[in-house]
Amino acid sequence: MSDGLVWLGTPAFPQAARKALTDTQLRRNLRKATGTIRDKRLRVSAELDDWEQLRDSAAALKLRTLRHLDRYLEQLEASVTAAGGTVHWAADAAEANRIVVELVKATGGPDEETREVVKVKSMATQEIGLNEALAAEGIAAYETDLAELIVQLADDRPSHILVPAIHRNRAEIREIFRTRMADVPAELTDEPRALAEAARLHLREKFLRAKVAISGANFAVAETGTVLVVESEGNGRMCLTLPETLITVMGVEKVVPSFADLEVFLQLLPRSATGERMNPYTSAWTGVHEGDGPSTFHLVLLDNGRTATLADQVGRQALGCIRCSACLNVCPVYERVGGHAYGSVYPGPIGAILTPQLAGVGRGSEDGADSLPFASTLCGACYDACPVKINIPEVLVHLRAKVVDAKRGRTVPTMESLVMRAATQVLAAPGRLSMAQKAGALGGRLVGRGGRIGPLPGPFHAWSDTRDLPVPPAESFRAWWQRTHPEETGR
Repeated sequence: MSDGLVWLGTPAFPQAARKALTDTQLRRNLRKATGTIRDKRLRVSAELDDWEQLRDSAAALKLRTLRHLDRYLEQLEASVTAAGGTVHWAADAAEANRIVVELVKATGGPDEETREVVKVKSMATQEIGLNEALAAEGIAAYETDLAELIVQLADDRPSHILVPAIHRNRAEIREIFRTRMADVPAELTDEPRALAEAARLHLREKFLRAKVAISGANFAVAETGTVLVVESEGNGRMCLTLPETLITVMGVEKVVPSFADLEVFLQLLPRSATGERMNPYTSAWTGVHEGDGPSTFHLVLLDNGRTATLADQVGRQALGCIRCSACLNVCPVYERVGGHAYGSVYPGPIGAILTPQLAGVGRGSEDGADSLPFASTLCGACYDACPVKINIPEVLVHLRAKVVDAKRGRTVPTMESLVMRAATQVLAAPGRLSMAQKAGALGGRLVGRGGRIGPLPGPFHAWSDTRDLPVPPAESFRAWWQRTHPEETGR
């Protein structure tokens, strides 16, 4: 794994997914939540006659930006600086964390150091483990997004890009608040309004007290230096206006060329993400303005594997992601196993192609990011749902090939590679294939029960335990054809 990408410490995807499948409550929560969001997205996207044209425009804009990313980033730096902000460049997670820690400490003045910050949801800061880096320096980071707050209070991990606590139901959230929130009302119920009110009261003092806020960014406009955050609760607006210092950590791929480009993305993002026609809160700021919002603004531009991803002409599509999570909500694999099985802050189909590239394809192991490109059925639902038309199945197949190629030089071959080599030898010769088919038919009749083959012994059990194997037919198609069409087979 790359030192720049936080790995959540789960086993390889197949083992983690198998464990998740045994959690019936998790599957129930996921099915209800993803189904609700999916239905809303379909309804509101169908309202736009030019929905497909918007997707085409967004895909073209992202492709153009990535082709000239260096130029747009330099333009962004110049625009932010001209507006009174300060731009920092971070090559990896360690550098980004160091920059942010130093900026937070510097806000306390000569006699004191700032020891707490408020945050509006940012996947980039989760990617680099910023909260842990701040805690190591004695700085408390308070998540203010409701779902992120739930995850933080429960010492849990996010399991969804847009709804990090999607794996929790209302009863579980109520218990988390009752046990971990000191100022929670004694009569708290599990009604959504009551839970939201409890979180609001819990966070209000922190908003008013904080001197520093840390945010992510949905978009940054190169021509104006404007940075945007879209959210649904108002916590972002509080973070972006009340503190004296605002620090934004943003992946370099979030830049767009012009302000007019936002017209396309701000139609696609809310409909694809939450099934809303527009986000309740869209906050945009350009540098600093006296008497209006923070007096100091810092923009940290994060690479952390993105330029390496950009070099891959197929894999670079992943950098076009606008973090809407539409691909997660339609994925049959994600709906059954949830986000924790992916072991990364980027779960689901987009995580299966983004995480391995940020970590370094082929440099990980089967217990890490290299297992993720195989965490898909290649059904294509993610491609159909993606508002920027990332061809996720294409990238998955591309990355699978890279993982396999990286293993070719191993001194000790894997069981899978040995089986594939044997299959190659069998399939390359009709005679050997015929013998294998006859042996399979005989073996199947010996171990089969009711037309199905049960668990296989030894190294094959992991494969057979999760698959329903029919007994091979007594006569193969080739044998049947030769018997019934002797004149066409030369017999």
